[in-house]
Amino acid sequence: MSEATSNQQIEELDSLTEQEAFELAEVLKQKLTDQETPRSDQTSIKQMIAGLGDQRGALRLTFAQSLGNVGEAAVPYLCDALKNNPNVIIRRASAKTLNLIGSRKALPNLVEAFKTDSDPVVQGSSAGAMATIGVPAIDALLQILVEPDCTAFQVGLINLALSFIGSKAPDAFDQATQSDNVEIRIAAITVLAEQIQEQTSNSAKIALIKALSDEASEVRAEAATMAGKILEPEDASNQLCKMLKDKSKQVRKNTSLALMKMEAKDAIDRIKDAIKTEKDEQVKSVMTVAVNVLNKN
Repeated sequence: MSEATSNQQIEELDSLTEQEAFELAEVLKQKLTDQETPRSDQTSIKQMIAGLGDQRGALRLTFAQSLGNVGEAAVPYLCDALKNNPNVIIRRASAKTLNLIGSRKALPNLVEAFKTDSDPVVQGSSAGAMATIGVPAIDALLQILVEPDCTAFQVGLINLALSFIGSKAPDAFDQATQSDNVEIRIAAITVLAEQIQEQTSNSAKIALIKALSDEASEVRAEAATMAGKILEPEDASNQLCKMLKDKSKQVRKNTSLALMKMEAKDAIDRIKDAIKTEKDEQVKSVMTVAVNVLNKN
């Protein structure tokens, strides 16, 4: 058999008739029941990937689970399908199957699919697969986050992925909080706040309080907002009160709201003193509201 003939036969495996897909799925379903690993040769893997394009959801699930059981051997073929297959159903299912496998080898292709595939399901499943890969995917996700063409939809997916990774690896974002990039530090703060709420990291509270003194006003402002949502007055009210005199009006505004939300009654006199010297009328109004609310509580 010539190499050209062999390649042609493999190309023909890129699609299955409904009957072929059904028959193959039945065989694979039995292997799943018997806890047997499917064959992992090129022909078998390409057949299963072709099955990912079937319109029947139950069959697609069987093919995905079977490829998941094949594991690492299926990764290159799934990555190729994710990148090059014109059938969006196969691209979606390939990303979901890579999620099942969780192989670091797939990371470059998942990043590319997340950034370039126009289908939102492919983007979402690619983000999910990166979250499953875990810590090795953090840098890639953060880098996408700060790119100028990153959409609001992608930002949401990245934040979800980072939150998932943070829940599994509480200390994984320590380095990100020290990044030279302001947006990356802000993203790290968001994850830290969730860790504090879920009590999954002992160092997260310390890192968030440290961020209140960050050199970038954007980071200080975000840290103040997060502190107001999740910290107790005894944790940060003293530091926040110092920030009422911050050179950034956004920081002063966020700080006033934070003290109000954490019900820091001991800060009332400090806020009143800040009102006396505050020159920005909008910030002064926020401070006044904070004092009024704290007096009522």
